[in-house]
Amino acid sequence: MSKNYAVADYLLDRLAEIGIHHFFGVPGDYNLQFLDHVIDHPKITWVGCANELNAAYAADGYARCKPAAALLTTFGVGELSAINGIAGSYAEYLPIIHIVGAPALRAQRVGCLLHHSLGDGDFGHFTRMAQEVTVAQACLTFDNAATEIDRLLTIALTEHRPVHLVLPCDVAEMPLISKPAPMKLPQINLSKKSLENFINAAREKLQSAHKVSLLAGFLVERFNANEVLDQWMKEVPIPHSTLLFGKGAVDETRASFTGTYIGAASEPQVKRWIEDTDVIINVGVLFIDTATAGFSHQLPENGCINIHPHEARIGQQVFTQIPMQEAIKALHQLSLSLIKQWQLPTINRPKQANINGSKLTQRLFWHQIQDFLRPDDIVIVEQGTSCFGAATLTLPQGCKFIVQSLWASIGFSLAATFGAQTAEPDRRVILLVGDGAAQFSVQELGTMLRDGLKPIIFLLNNEGYTVERAIHGPEQRYNDITLWNWTLLLQALANENPALTRQVAKSEQLQQVLKEAENCNQLAFIEVILPKMDMPELLNSISRALQKSNAA
Repeated sequence: MSKNYAVADYLLDRLAEIGIHHFFGVPGDYNLQFLDHVIDHPKITWVGCANELNAAYAADGYARCKPAAALLTTFGVGELSAINGIAGSYAEYLPIIHIVGAPALRAQRVGCLLHHSLGDGDFGHFTRMAQEVTVAQACLTFDNAATEIDRLLTIALTEHRPVHLVLPCDVAEMPLISKPAPMKLPQINLSKKSLENFINAAREKLQSAHKVSLLAGFLVERFNANEVLDQWMKEVPIPHSTLLFGKGAVDETRASFTGTYIGAASEPQVKRWIEDTDVIINVGVLFIDTATAGFSHQLPENGCINIHPHEARIGQQVFTQIPMQEAIKALHQLSLSLIKQWQLPTINRPKQANINGSKLTQRLFWHQIQDFLRPDDIVIVEQGTSCFGAATLTLPQGCKFIVQSLWASIGFSLAATFGAQTAEPDRRVILLVGDGAAQFSVQELGTMLRDGLKPIIFLLNNEGYTVERAIHGPEQRYNDITLWNWTLLLQALANENPALTRQVAKSEQLQQVLKEAENCNQLAFIEVILPKMDMPELLNSISRALQKSNAA
């Protein structure tokens, strides 16, 4: 590494300053010199992954637990391998700093036909591709390096989306005169006049209401509004729920929490408490097909107050320049003065019924997992049978729930677990993933073992893509997969740090294994054998909606 303070050091110091302490990626010859700086940095740890797509998923999982995440790939082949993961982070509002180690600027300028390029002397192809799934892009030069680094990091943090930063290897080594001054993020763009108009319009809407409910979505977490929303629901106990795409955004143990809302597929009492209302307040909600059973939600057309990250809407009125937290605080104070005139129902959520049987089924499995969860767990599910089974769980206090409902890239959850556990090594991380999804990103089991991470992984083995079978072609061979011996696979991967591996097919076996895994001090991998066509009841409802949507 150069003894001078270089652009590479400046970039790493900035990443550490914004709360990034791990760097996911894959080495390549265009980023190796930069990686020397990463290895020597006192606050950032290099985390090598099995491939670039998994590294992007891991960075996504990390960013769901930390302010942002950093991803390093090499030019061309590496950055394009990661682009699917970056697209998911863009769709679901995660700030990923994607740094691409690129050929030396002098070689680019003369149009050398270098490896990993398209052989036409144009080195801008891949940045142009990245423009569709990142909010800002830059190719660092000798003149703009510090300015562009600060610009991209600021945009990523304020817009909560990925940025694309190309770092030529000679620019990375360029010396700088001094270390960076503390970075100043722009102030929240709040219009007091717009907020005043919003409060007046909301008062007019709410003071004539008798029944009010609230629905929270995933953007509550992305824009750090959990605490202010939680305080509001603590003091004003209106019936409230979350979409599956946002589960965990509120405390599900609170008496006024109704259960997860899924449109027409909701439990009848949840549907009634949320839909049968004069005014519903939607906070950070996106109504996507898989979280609403095919857009089957029936909310009062003229009775919605919608809170978005930077604006609020009441009917056709739009109030701009109001950050989500400020809108929530305003509604909190307003509702304190109106609560006496609202009807606040007593919400008696049905207790979990005892389910008996020896052979494991989806119902039996989720019944036992409910009792296994404990406060502050991080629960990660794949957008498949595990997602729709987990929708019925009641999360203990402080639990974080991670699912990629919108982008829904199969295999995301396993590599994202690696990122989340890296970010939160002292929290218990539980992954629930199907056998088909796990085959996409299974290599990261090896990196978890290498790094001594200890998630608890439940692999739901139902012989293929059951979520796809539910939608179309239940017996078609395109929904079959190669059947693996999963416990033997873990033996092969566990070279340094052995894992607890178990296979269960009966209820009593699962009960015993859950006791073993309760305070397990090593990675636990539990293969759960389930019937091929057995699926959560919710999945049947969702699949029928998707069948209808996909039909000619």
